[in-house]
This record gives sequence, structure tokens and C-alpha cells, in this order.
Amino acid sequence: MAKVLVLDDEIRIRGFIVVNLESNGFEVVEAASGEEALRIAHTQPDIQIALLDIMLPGIDGIEVCRELRQSYPAMGIIMLTAKEQEQDKVSGLEAGADDYVVKPFSPNELIARVNALLRRVTLVEQVSSSSEELICDPFVLCVSEYKLYKGEKSIAMTPTELAVMEVLLKRSGKAVSRDELLDAVWGPDYFGDPKIVDVNIRRIRRKIEDDPSRPFYIETVWGHGYRWHGESLA
Repeated sequence: MAKVLVLDDEIRIRGFIVVNLESNGFEVVEAASGEEALRIAHTQPDIQIALLDIMLPGIDGIEVCRELRQSYPAMGIIMLTAKEQEQDKVSGLEAGADDYVVKPFSPNELIARVNALLRRVTLVEQVSSSSEELICDPFVLCVSEYKLYKGEKSIAMTPTELAVMEVLLKRSGKAVSRDELLDAVWGPDYFGDPKIVDVNIRRIRRKIEDDPSRPFYIETVWGHGYRWHGESLA
């Protein structure tokens, strides 16, 4: 049974989320503040998914996301945002979130997004047990450590970033469309904002490129998608 952390200071909304998650077979732990969420996460490292409301008193959801991502790179994180908070969506993704759901949302949408992210997290865990490595000089993608190595330097990666990198590396030198990345990483039933692909590419570029404003390894194929530029996989 997958364990989900739900952070929302509004008890009515939190209760709605908890009831729907539990009725779909999830084990749920609740937090009403950012501080409480971090305490729970540090004492229950088996949490696989975190649902984080952004607007909170004290430590907000963005900061909680940032700290969880740093401490638990394998955790899947979904931000809960209000419809008019466009910048919050970007801020959450930039802080390390894998996805976001806009309030108000239906139970079906929420469960679908949680299940889609759980599949990615579980897939990474399964691959981790086989210690799979993808090599594309000067990079080594080590899924078992949730890290990308660039020479001697190790770079922490989120489950979503790992999945994006895996697709690009396995198709090194070939253009991969945004739709193909969406299907491969977020699933064919994903119905969120397709710009999530571009946000994750930006985030990866900041981690791997010498000059993210002039990317060398992940090329933009205008009007189509992206291409990994590098030596053949070994």
C-alpha cells in the first residue's frame, strides 16, 4: 500500500483529499502546516508521494517542496495550486515538484495524477534494484542512486528528471517530440499542462549545462521537442 502525505491547512479540503485517497487504497498521513509536514516526512521515510498546498501560514508549500526534494530525491511531489496562481505552478516545478493539480479538482483527476506519479516513482525503484546505468560521455545516469554523474561530479535528480533523461539518452542524437516525452514520462492519459515538459528540461539544463542559457547537451528542436547531443551510448 503506497503512503501519501497530504499537506493542506484547510481541514475541509484536506479531509476531502484524504477520504478519496483512502477509498482508492492509499495509506494517508495528514499535516496542517509546513512545519508539521517536514516533521512527519523525517519520521516516516517510507512516504512515496506528497501532496502539498502552496498557500500556507509559516513555511509555505514551495519551501516544503524544496526541503523534501533535497532530503528525499525519490519522493514524488504534487503541488496543489489555485487557478489564478500561474506563477505558483512554475515556482513549484522549479522547486522540484513533479506535477501540480489546480483547485478545484475532481476526485478522478486527483487520483489519476497520483497514480501516474506513483507509477514513475515505482518504476524508478524497480530499476534501482537492477543498478541500471546509462552511459553517454561525459555522463553516467545511475538510477539506483537517483543521480547523474558528469565526470566526477554527482548531480541529484528527481524521479521525473531521471525519466526524462532516460528517454533522451536512450534516443541520443534523435529528436524527441514533447508529445513523446509526455507519453513516456507522464503517461498517455496525462491531461495537465504540456508545458511541464519544458519546465523539467529547463530544470535539467540548470543542473548539467556549463551555460544553461546556451545549452549544448539538450538541444531544442524548434516546433518539435528536444534532442540529446552527445557520444553514442556505451
